[in-house]
Amino acid sequence: MRLQLESLLTRSDFVDTVYKVLANAIADGSLAPGERITQEEIAEQLHVSRSPVLQALRLLKKDGLVEDAPGRGVQVAPLDPDWVGRIYEVRGALDALAARLAAQEGATIDPSLIEQGRLVSESGDFKRIIDADMAFHYAIYAASGNELITENANRYWVHLRRVMGAVHRFSSQRSAIWDEHEAIAKAIGRGDAEQAVFLTEQHITRAKTNLVNRLKDKLAHDLASA
Repeated sequence: MRLQLESLLTRSDFVDTVYKVLANAIADGSLAPGERITQEEIAEQLHVSRSPVLQALRLLKKDGLVEDAPGRGVQVAPLDPDWVGRIYEVRGALDALAARLAAQEGATIDPSLIEQGRLVSESGDFKRIIDADMAFHYAIYAASGNELITENANRYWVHLRRVMGAVHRFSSQRSAIWDEHEAIAKAIGRGDAEQAVFLTEQHITRAKTNLVNRLKDKLAHDLASA
């Protein structure tokens, strides 16, 4: 039997890298909803063959981040208000549970996470802004002591990043988000589980309501302009 070797440019790690690059670009708005994506352009920019790009796009389509474009090819999927609402329902349950457990443990959330978040919040670098936001919430997941919370959050990682990116892009007062984060961290640190849960649920509800309303307004505007 003749030995066959898998091409380096089709290894799964290349596919994963292309996937994450494109998912991050969708999350931070570099690739906007409705923007067409071509295999050739992505392959050229990332200096890889078209094969890992094609596989990454298939995964992104499966995850609902891209969809078939009119004619041929794919485009970035719109942010559907109903889907965003469902993501926030899951996230709200996970975050509230994590906050309660972390507070019961009397955990200390690293203050540098909040300091870093405040520093980048007005930078306009949405990848760094999203990373800082994710780092804060994942710190609470880790502090909860329940690894299943992190595991479940990881299942929705790309969608959490995308809605976080949208919240920050649409927010006129990003510093207020970090005020809320700081209040949650302080409640956890003093072991006030009920207050930590209350502030977390308030934080999630406020973000969900603002984003869903903005998306519905944009959808109505687009339909009226069609």
